[in-house]
Amino acid sequence: MPDRRLLLVHAHPDDESIQCGLTMARYVAEGAHVTLVSCTLGEHGEVLIPDLAHLAAEHEDRLGPQRLVELSDAMGHLGVTDFRRLGGDGAYRDSGMVWDENGNAAPMDEIDPRAFWRADLLEAANHLVAVIRELRPQVLVTYDEFGNYGHPDHIQAHRVSTYAAALAAVDSHRRDLGPAWDVPKVYWTAESASRLREGARLMAEAGQEMPFEFDLENLPPMFSEDEALSAAISSTPEHVQAKLDAMKAHATQITPDGQFFAMGLDLAAITWGTEFYRLAKGVAGPAGVSGFEEDLFAGLG
Repeated sequence: MPDRRLLLVHAHPDDESIQCGLTMARYVAEGAHVTLVSCTLGEHGEVLIPDLAHLAAEHEDRLGPQRLVELSDAMGHLGVTDFRRLGGDGAYRDSGMVWDENGNAAPMDEIDPRAFWRADLLEAANHLVAVIRELRPQVLVTYDEFGNYGHPDHIQAHRVSTYAAALAAVDSHRRDLGPAWDVPKVYWTAESASRLREGARLMAEAGQEMPFEFDLENLPPMFSEDEALSAAISSTPEHVQAKLDAMKAHATQITPDGQFFAMGLDLAAITWGTEFYRLAKGVAGPAGVSGFEEDLFAGLG
């Protein structure tokens, strides 16, 4: 195995490209072993391509295989060859979500028995324990306790990752899953509040409206002020383009003329050209010129 090993745990295909695509492309290019674990195939995702609308859960319910194809294409753009589903294909199903009366993401009223939100926490965590002990990553990336924007599967991915990282380090726990491994650094994905406000300013100067509706003075928990952020990962223009191409590969979920690219590709490259993280476990490395860690592996022996 390469000296540097990065493990990312995401809920559905496309989450990884939106939030961590640049990070993944950069570390692959630098020779690190990058592994993605997707907890579901996103079977309840909205289908944005009319010709494929029949695949949706409410119709033929065949979106999962299509999203796996899209994930494979996206990983090709990022250079990632090790991407897996938690517990294997079909072990857990997308739980879906609705917006409640307060505007927050919530589980659907009726969900499949295999929905990830209903997963037994210990069982799901042990699937990930096996991966952690196999790969022995120095860095694990997942969501915070809010699941970024609150999708039930994101919250569950946080819980499973947190539990698995703890269990993997216990020598007496499930020795059949491999020798114990204590992941040195754990990061949670984050969105920069200051970067969002700067993007809004640039769009206003260009005479454009923000594609996402946020109260910039009262942002939801998914956005963090600078003092809460730990790392800011940037890379070359080629890796930024790889991220944008990976996002577009998730064609049923992200359209080139949709919200993610509504600001035009040049501004999109600026917007998506830095990925932010909060350090949840481990010792922070030295800050770079950005004022944040600029290498998730910094500070490791």
